[in-house]
Amino acid sequence: MEAGMNVLHDAGIQATRYLQENYQSSQDWFLFVSFAADLRNTFFILFPIWFHLSEAVGVKLIWVAVIGDWLNLVFKWILFGQRPYWWVHETSYYGDTSPPVIQQFPLTCETGPGSPSGHAMGSAGVYYVMVTALLPCVLGTRRGTCVARCLRGLLWLAFWAVQVCVCLSRVFLAAHFPHQVIAGVISGMVVAEAFEHIHAIYNASLRRYLGTTLFLFGFALGFYLLLKALGVDLLWTLEKAERWCDRPEWIHIETTPFAGLLRNLGILFGLGLALNSQMYLESCKGKRGQRLPFRLSCIAASLLVLHLFDSFDLPTDRELLFYLLSFCKNAAAHLCAVALIPYCVAQVLRRGHEKMR
Repeated sequence: MEAGMNVLHDAGIQATRYLQENYQSSQDWFLFVSFAADLRNTFFILFPIWFHLSEAVGVKLIWVAVIGDWLNLVFKWILFGQRPYWWVHETSYYGDTSPPVIQQFPLTCETGPGSPSGHAMGSAGVYYVMVTALLPCVLGTRRGTCVARCLRGLLWLAFWAVQVCVCLSRVFLAAHFPHQVIAGVISGMVVAEAFEHIHAIYNASLRRYLGTTLFLFGFALGFYLLLKALGVDLLWTLEKAERWCDRPEWIHIETTPFAGLLRNLGILFGLGLALNSQMYLESCKGKRGQRLPFRLSCIAASLLVLHLFDSFDLPTDRELLFYLLSFCKNAAAHLCAVALIPYCVAQVLRRGHEKMR
């Protein structure tokens, strides 16, 4: 088993070397792709746009991203996947010969296990949701026609182009092996397809959101504590990242397993709190909530406010405090985007309309 994994890992290292040696001029592009594929951009850019244009798609985006990333964390803890940038230094596969030299970049030093790729899994899930949401809008009444088939093909071609770029980017940056990004894409699509058949998320009560948040956190924490009691440290990768990352400043607390978990759970809880609030009901559920000027105003204001929340740096010197503040910040940000901002926009438009009478 170990010998087979060593061969697979070596093939991945050779793929990384090939990309770095032959596509060095595309470094900025690969860095941008990895940055764009981060789930942070789903939560702070894609979600407010989709939510205020189509509430159901926005809600599905959050559920797919949060549940998918939670499953990604559990899979990583179970599979104990290596990452290229530290495996190449620690393996005995190369014997007395010098191991291949691979470059590192500012986005290389992820601190969690490597399999499956979180970027690939998140990107596949999120873009699968968006493509399946766009298909009925693009096809309209032209189903079965040549134009409809071409449009459908173009959408799926764009989807796979994004996934290929994300996979190549993660391999180029030495953050993942090829088999890890492939597993990520497949897993992300499975999660997104599963939510195509789960309709309870669209009218979930605050109790369900709270229960789901507590379950996801309790399961992850319980799994971690149980294995730690059995002598298995699920945070074994932190030491490897600190030891083999070329620059200490490239290691960020935001990439640790529990940081991503608490961020995502804060967003899910904030969404549930907002959707079940009186502010949301008064602003988004009436006739005004269906009007395009109202929706566009909400999108612009939400993007601005979410950007301000996202740019606010939390103290990183105390880990537990960082996790708690991250949960609160992300919950507050999405409470604002879904409930507070539409309520304020509705009040401004209502008063403007009254003055015009």
